Amino acid sequence: MEVIKNKEYGGERPLFGAHDVRLEAITIVDGESGIKCCRNLECDNSKFYGKYPWWHVDKSLITNCYFAPESRSAIWYSNDMVMKDCVIDGPKFFREMKNLELENVKINDADETFWKVDGLKLKNVELHEGTYPFMFSRNIYVDGLVSDAKYVFQYCRNVEVHNAKITTKDSFWECENVTVYDSELDGEYLAWHSKNVKLVRCHISGEQPLCYLDGITLEDCTFDAASDRAFEDSRNINATIKGSITEIKNPIGGRIVADKVERITYDKFAKGHDCVIESKTK
Repeated sequence: MEVIKNKEYGGERPLFGAHDVRLEAITIVDGESGIKCCRNLECDNSKFYGKYPWWHVDKSLITNCYFAPESRSAIWYSNDMVMKDCVIDGPKFFREMKNLELENVKINDADETFWKVDGLKLKNVELHEGTYPFMFSRNIYVDGLVSDAKYVFQYCRNVEVHNAKITTKDSFWECENVTVYDSELDGEYLAWHSKNVKLVRCHISGEQPLCYLDGITLEDCTFDAASDRAFEDSRNINATIKGSITEIKNPIGGRIVADKVERITYDKFAKGHDCVIESKTK
């Protein structure tokens, strides 16, 4: 493998078509498409300032690198990539990709990040600011995520999440086949209009969670006191709740068991009354 060290590149396409190359301590200072249509690359301890610096690259390893705010839309159409120990300040990263793995990565502008990715693994990743990360992605595995980006995980399929702290409204909307373990889900309107969602040992905060769902399973989850009007118009519910839940409203069908249910509401807009609700204490 050829090694390129301590180089600075500018202009357009300076490393177009490179293959079987290790890049060490390089800097892409300006211009566009610094690394494009490449394969079998390793990049370590490098900095990226130009736009679109890493497109159409297959089989790559990126470690200890920095992507500046100017490096927007930096990594698209690239398959079989591993990134470790990096900091990203640019928006709109990682789009139209297959088999992407990130470990110990901090993304400070997560706007429109991880769109249409098939096969995504995240370990110890932070997402900050921005909107709609993970849109339209599928086959996702996460272990260790802290996110305050808005509207995460919409229109996703086949998602497994462990040890996450997610703070936003409208997370997990229009999703299918989602399982979340040992996580904090803080924000209004959790998982609306989704199908086959399972939450295990999670803490749920925010109003009107888990509405308009078809297939929602909860195992030993807890609810914040402000989480009112839960399960509205949801069906195929199988929920065990530790502690108290403030309000269950208009569930269509299934079974909900809680240590304590503060209030059950059925109004004239209820679409069904076939949900069994059990409160262990009155």
